[in-house]
Amino acid sequence: MERFGRSWDLLKACFAVLRDDKELMLFPVLSGFSALLVLATFALPLFFTQAFSHGFGLFGMLVAFAFYFSQYLVIFYFNAALVGAALKRLEGGDPTFSDGIAIANDNLSAILGYAAIAATVGMLLRGGRRRRGLEALVRSLAGMAWTLGTFLVVPVLVTRKIGPIDAITESARLLKKTWGENLIGSAGIWLGFGIFTFLYIALSVALVILAAKAGSALAIALAAVLLLGLLLIGVVKSAIKAIYTAVLYRYAAEGSAPQGFDAQQLSLAFGSR
Repeated sequence: MERFGRSWDLLKACFAVLRDDKELMLFPVLSGFSALLVLATFALPLFFTQAFSHGFGLFGMLVAFAFYFSQYLVIFYFNAALVGAALKRLEGGDPTFSDGIAIANDNLSAILGYAAIAATVGMLLRGGRRRRGLEALVRSLAGMAWTLGTFLVVPVLVTRKIGPIDAITESARLLKKTWGENLIGSAGIWLGFGIFTFLYIALSVALVILAAKAGSALAIALAAVLLLGLLLIGVVKSAIKAIYTAVLYRYAAEGSAPQGFDAQQLSLAFGSR
């Protein structure tokens, strides 16, 4: 509970960073839009041509890898831009949207390599026939280990100027310093936003039902506005998670408190294990 309280305090400080630099939310917006565009680029041609109507085969595996790679590429690209801009803010700077894009462009080759590795791992963990029992458990544990071990890869990539394999190794090393706050902070983000999202959806459904009694046009208009609000919650969650990652990385790597964060609080959070 004490560690959860420290992580919650760190999350509140992350909200303060986002409040002072709202344009950071542009990156998850573009990431989501680009991911949908990639999905449409692959799904629509395959649907209309019925390319897999006679089986998956080698062609299907190549298409699946290309899809995974493209999705990871756009996600990592905009996440690198967001984390890079957040790190600049934590160092006392005033990053712009173009600053974040420039950071991602400077590290594009490493991002491409990491996207290829992540796509390969993604196919190995999710591909093939449906698994059950022990095999499913092993794959789930392997996926969890991969997620935790690569949690800090993006900030490592944008600051260290190293290759993706070295970045994965460094991220795993830093995990030893941040594992407690990593797990609990991420769980706190998920739980806090999950509860808020559930309450928001429940209230939205009730409001739309009430509006429908007054007229279908009002109900549709209200539903559209509430849907935009739901998307905004997702954008804020993505931005806060990236800022939180940047804070974890900066203190674990440099041992100094970012501007706006309490040094004593961080020293307790990242004390010796």
